[in-house]
Amino acid sequence: MVHRRQLLMGAVAATVLVRPDPAAAATRRSGRDFPKVGGNLANQSYSDLRGVHRGNVRRLRAAWVNNIEGGLAAGNSQSTAVAVNGVLFIESALGNVVAVDGRTGATIWKYEQTRGSVTRRGVGIGGGRVYTCANDNWLIALDQRTGQVLWERQHNGYGNLEKVAVTYHDGMLYCGTNDGPRGSALAFDAETGDLVWHFWGTAEPGQVGGGTWEGDSWQSGGATPWMHCAIDAELGLVYWTFGNARGNKSSQDGSERGGQNLFANSLVAMDLKTGAYRWHFQSIHHDIWDMDNVMAPVLLDARVHGRMRKLVVYGSKTGMHYVLDRADGSAPLGIDEVPVPQEPRQKTWPTQPFPRQGGWTEQTPVRQPLGTEIPGAPHRAVPNYKIGPLYTPHWDEPILTIPGHGGGADWNHQSYSHNTRLVYTGFGYVAAAHSLTEAANGLRPPGEYMTGGVVAVDPSTNRVRWRKRMPYSLAHGNGILTTGSDLLFIGQPDGNLLCLDARDGRELWRWQTGAAVSSSPISYEIDGEQYVAVYAGGTSIPYGDSAPRGDHLWVFKLGGTVPPAATPPAPVIRRPVSGQPVEGGAVNNTVVLARVYANGQVGAVESTGVNAMAPTHLRVRAGTTVTFVNPADNVNVHGATQFFEGLFDIRLKPGESFQYTFTKPGEYFFNDTFSPRPTGKIEVLP
Repeated sequence: MVHRRQLLMGAVAATVLVRPDPAAAATRRSGRDFPKVGGNLANQSYSDLRGVHRGNVRRLRAAWVNNIEGGLAAGNSQSTAVAVNGVLFIESALGNVVAVDGRTGATIWKYEQTRGSVTRRGVGIGGGRVYTCANDNWLIALDQRTGQVLWERQHNGYGNLEKVAVTYHDGMLYCGTNDGPRGSALAFDAETGDLVWHFWGTAEPGQVGGGTWEGDSWQSGGATPWMHCAIDAELGLVYWTFGNARGNKSSQDGSERGGQNLFANSLVAMDLKTGAYRWHFQSIHHDIWDMDNVMAPVLLDARVHGRMRKLVVYGSKTGMHYVLDRADGSAPLGIDEVPVPQEPRQKTWPTQPFPRQGGWTEQTPVRQPLGTEIPGAPHRAVPNYKIGPLYTPHWDEPILTIPGHGGGADWNHQSYSHNTRLVYTGFGYVAAAHSLTEAANGLRPPGEYMTGGVVAVDPSTNRVRWRKRMPYSLAHGNGILTTGSDLLFIGQPDGNLLCLDARDGRELWRWQTGAAVSSSPISYEIDGEQYVAVYAGGTSIPYGDSAPRGDHLWVFKLGGTVPPAATPPAPVIRRPVSGQPVEGGAVNNTVVLARVYANGQVGAVESTGVNAMAPTHLRVRAGTTVTFVNPADNVNVHGATQFFEGLFDIRLKPGESFQYTFTKPGEYFFNDTFSPRPTGKIEVLP
């Protein structure tokens, strides 16, 4: 295999220095470096640096920006940079690794892998090497000074060895896997790349947890650990979160995998050197909602009921934090197994664990009368869906629940501040409808708002200290950095990097980077000067192609002179309907209910698919009268409920029609009263 490597020689290359690895204390603060994704082994995403503070943050400006792929505006850029000895190391949307001078922004070296584009989330650094992954399960070691390939090892049979950030500690590498029929947490020798141990996410018969899968369903149960781990070297433990249970049909179908399905949806503590099981906590038993644990655990020490405890905290798509003793997995603040609704055909588990303090976001979609608006309230549920609280089971009828598989806390990084002693989480507010008739992992209803916020939780009580609703979902890579001066940095999908007051969430500063931020900001210091860095590249989740993309590695300092990027088009925060816009004149300003529109023709068969509005997207001018028709040869009564403005809510028998004149420019979504899936939009132009 041939690899391309670019090295800029001279003074710039000389800045790549290697010093002994930092001490292993789990909760040690980051100091002047930010040596790993998550900041330290505890994943606290916290910097002690105080040079930038509330009194001067308004003077924070860009020192430089490096387009690491020469201006690439495509792909999925989810990588968080690390900073070691004044050098930043970052992976691009192509899976390449770039070393950049942290003071000047000059590229020092670039490793270009040749196995195809691959989504990456961060390198590991240690022992004078940089570690990355490539397609086809390759683990790669590069020389930290030059980018030269030192070794490559392929490890098949354990799930896909890609995407997950590599963690280095004490001569070993720890890396999870994503996708594949059965996922595994892996540990390697950092000198050679040899596999040292593995831990399967789906327990097989004869092992701990092996009796929790029906038949041989464990062989295709998924449970992939696709976020990076946390490490407590003093306790000799590594902590991994494992993803949702799957099966041969879909993640929403539990009918052939009865049991709790360990270690899906679990946090597992393992022996650091051997991978031996120590303890686990499962946050969702027998998951049928794709609510996998995809947030890296955070380790911290806090006083609980007057006693100092070593804690591990992890959040999830459930919108709750699970606070556990990291030595034995006990719950010092209480977590109760609560009875939940059952669906025998799904073989649902009778109870689910709920922290006694509850969650930090709504756990039942908010239904409000059409046409009403409550200032500051969460967005309303799309009408006509059957609604249920968290863990409402489903079968063939879609049931709308929240936070949803794309909401709550997803694969963004949390932060724990040693100053405020709070845990900060970006979250999404994206309801999802589940049923066995939906493809993949559930339906995010067209027309719904996909927003979110930031929440601060006191881990000593698991109570919300403050919560700030935001215009975008902040659950997909939008990690948080807190600093010793009580600043909180987070990037948004619209390209803005924000600085909030960590004490109350008040916005202090923002900067336009030109592309969506799907990574965590970091901070480092060179010669006593503090820098803040963020990689703005973007990803398709949850806003599809409407999120701006890029390859921009930005670095800021007080008094920087580089101007902000031009403001890109903002992401479309309402879930789009399927199909392209159709001009009203092409269809006589008519929408045919429960029919599919394709190739300029209205389908001949009644349908309840998401695209069963003919057309789904009608474009007209203000003052146009639009006709809604239920064809005479349809069998069922269909209708159109316009949301959220509440302009009309009608039901039509086969052969009936209804007209409405749109007078005000805007976008007007509506769905079917017979089945909520079919959704359309009238776009009204001036």
